[in-house]
Amino acid sequence: MSSIQAILTIDTDNLPENFQEIIKHEQEVIAKWKEEGILEHLFLRQTRNGAVLIFKDVDEEKVKELMTTLPLYKLKKSIEYFNLIKQF
Repeated sequence: MSSIQAILTIDTDNLPENFQEIIKHEQEVIAKWKEEGILEHLFLRQTRNGAVLIFKDVDEEKVKELMTTLPLYKLKKSIEYFNLIKQF
């Protein structure tokens, strides 16, 4: 099983007024991915400036495409991608 980790950092210095609405829509997208079985884990960063998403059974190009559809993508400061190997 392949896993891709995406680390999203948002620009918290320039949040729009409708940020809470964006978060609500973000949660809907995340719930859909979990339901589809492509998102294994979502961790919010303790600093509240982003999240770590663990995707399963999709390649890195697909993950990059999916990330662009996130509502918070427009507020990104950076995104890092890592291919992971699960050790048994």
